[in-house]
Amino acid sequence: MGSPGVRTQVIRSKRRRHTVQAEQVGDTVRISIPALMSKAEEEHWVGVMVRRFERRMAADEEDLVTRAEGLADRYGLPRPTSIRWVGNQMRRWGSCTPVDGSIRISDRLARYPAWVLDYVIVHELAHLVVPGHGKAFRAIVDRYPKAERARGFLMGVDLSAEG
Repeated sequence: MGSPGVRTQVIRSKRRRHTVQAEQVGDTVRISIPALMSKAEEEHWVGVMVRRFERRMAADEEDLVTRAEGLADRYGLPRPTSIRWVGNQMRRWGSCTPVDGSIRISDRLARYPAWVLDYVIVHELAHLVVPGHGKAFRAIVDRYPKAERARGFLMGVDLSAEG
């Protein structure tokens, strides 16, 4: 069960009522589900949790700090005080808190081309200079040569998710 290369173990719990939880134990993704969950629901949630695990594994392989510092230097932007992957951004690709200089990047981006990730990082770095999305902001982001292409790519991803 799961996807090729990812070993899964499903644990049905009588105490668990609604939630599904996954954790890595050695080389196995252990997925805890409610005992009364149907086989179809189990298959759905195992697939969801394995995809999350695979995204996190891919995200861990990418060094965001080094990447962000290089992009900041290349495009004349400030370096963030911190940048990290997060798994809780389902509607955003990234977010920035200009007050403290922190940036968060959705781990969904780990499976897309590097130039798309770079665009999102440049977008968030630009927020360290301009908080909004006006002309000045767009001018900064458009220094990145593949900005328009990356925006189109991400729009396509968003549209395919709606279908």
